[in-house]
Amino acid sequence: MGWQKTFTLGARRKGCHLVTTEILDHIGPGLQGVTVGMLYLFIQHTSAALTINENFDPDVRRDMDMALDQIVPEHLNWVHTDEGPE
Repeated sequence: MGWQKTFTLGARRKGCHLVTTEILDHIGPGLQGVTVGMLYLFIQHTSAALTINENFDPDVRRDMDMALDQIVPEHLNWVHTDEGPE
């Protein structure tokens, strides 16, 4: 049986953030009684992404932030600036 829900995550500053608990708060009712299934998460934002990373070592998020800052630096002449810096 399928189940779907649209929800909005709280605002965050630039960076890698743990959102597991917040997502579970929203989708918990749809998980009741589920023993096997698939979860699809779709993020409707042009400047955001979802990744799955291990979370034992807090340096993982710092490393991801550093790598993303190298790939997509803020100092470029960005055209998409409606939402301000970051």
